[in-house]
Amino acid sequence: MTEYLPILVFLILAFGISIGAIFSSLVVGEKNAYTDKNSTYECGFDPFDDSRSRFEVKFYLVAILFIIFDLEIVFLFPWAIAFKDLGLFGFLSMMFFLLVLTIGFVYEWMEGALDWN
Repeated sequence: MTEYLPILVFLILAFGISIGAIFSSLVVGEKNAYTDKNSTYECGFDPFDDSRSRFEVKFYLVAILFIIFDLEIVFLFPWAIAFKDLGLFGFLSMMFFLLVLTIGFVYEWMEGALDWN
């Protein structure tokens, strides 16, 4: 049972800190809210416009780019853990994978996909 004592201490501290943060935000936080603060906020659009306005493609493009590069990181973690066992072939395979992703990123950058003008 003594092996579980650090976990129990960690859980008690985490619970105490979270309850303390909630309580202190209730005590110290400002209570005067205004209508703009309580309004809905969606994707950087003005919440007081027509709800049938068209979305710009930039938001979807940035989301897709985020998913692509997030998946790249997901593939890098197991590769880094098994790096010694993979040898030269594993290293070259990952370098090719990173090269393809880098070429795609540079292409999107040159095409202006990341510009917010």
